[in-house]
Amino acid sequence: MKKFREQLPEKASQKQFSDMLQIAGLDIDKNAVQRIESGERFVTDIELKVIAKVLGVNYQDLLD
Repeated sequence: MKKFREQLPEKASQKQFSDMLQIAGLDIDKNAVQRIESGERFVTDIELKVIAKVLGVNYQDLLD
């Protein structure tokens, strides 16, 4: 996820990315983004779908 987040046109920080996710309807804060990127937090299928949509990638890309 971090790789794709950093490739966004506006190079979103973790805070900016969490704001983007919240606008898309996913209530995730900066700390949750940090834990996901470090592998400390599980991501549900619903979260994965929204994250992929916000990043503009296929959810399969996030699983690889």
